[in-house]
Amino acid sequence: MAKFVEESYDEDSYEENSSDEELREAFKKGIIKPGLNVQVEPEKTFANNIPRMKEKLDDIILELPWIERLDMTNDLAPLAPELALQIERHEQKRENQFKGNKKIPYISPEQDPVLNDFKREILFYRQAQTAVKDGIVKLKEHGVPTKRPDDYFAEMAKTDEHMQKIRKHLTAKQEGQQKSERIKQLREQKKMSKIIQREAEEKKQAEKRKMLKDLKAYRKGKLNNLDFLDDDKKKGQKGRPKKQVSKKRQERDSKYGFGGKKKGIKRNTKESASNVRDFSMKKNRAGVGAKALYKNKGGNKNKKNQRPGKNRRMKSRN
Repeated sequence: MAKFVEESYDEDSYEENSSDEELREAFKKGIIKPGLNVQVEPEKTFANNIPRMKEKLDDIILELPWIERLDMTNDLAPLAPELALQIERHEQKRENQFKGNKKIPYISPEQDPVLNDFKREILFYRQAQTAVKDGIVKLKEHGVPTKRPDDYFAEMAKTDEHMQKIRKHLTAKQEGQQKSERIKQLREQKKMSKIIQREAEEKKQAEKRKMLKDLKAYRKGKLNNLDFLDDDKKKGQKGRPKKQVSKKRQERDSKYGFGGKKKGIKRNTKESASNVRDFSMKKNRAGVGAKALYKNKGGNKNKKNQRPGKNRRMKSRN
């Protein structure tokens, strides 16, 4: 038994070696090359059994009335003028995109997928339009109502409690949006008020610097008058609205004079301090005041009662 197994093993190994040698020889001669080994698959045979398929179709087909099937086979509805205009605008817009951008490769309108999608949607729309028109006519022929009666009452799919919850949620959401918008507006107003206040401060500081500069120039003698102070006063009073006084008040003021505030009426003001029209060198001499001039106006009447000076008193003591 062992001897038979050894003999069979030797025969198998000899056959493998011989086949390998044949392959090597064929590869050397160029009969076999890399990539020439292709697996050959058997061809598929398709069974087109028409009688059997018709028999199966007769088993599954259902002869139902149209009202149960609701199928429609119809042509497209005529293209509306506004849709034709919309297609033309869409094509023009697409063409402008190709002209304005060189990075996009040009595609003809017949092969453009964007335009084809748009046209396809319009075809669906036109076919559905015809189907609806013809379908309503057929439904009326079969006695099926297509409009809801006026006294029709249908129970809502959602309860009143659920709708109240939805209403509260929507109201809270709307209030939150309004609140956020209000806060945003207040922030913007605050920001604008800060900017306006800063500009007003800068303008005020600039006017103050200019006034101080003009005052300095006036002190040095570079300016002859103080008209710029009057200009500042006019600028400050320019934007204020004038108070309207009634005729009754005007008549009383003209008859009895203007009442108003009496306190501080004799105090100096900017205008009175800069007014030098009533200045007199005679009345304002150094060492002699108005009272002294008034006292000495009548002569030396009180000369006898005057106290002698210190030197005279010292001499009289000695």
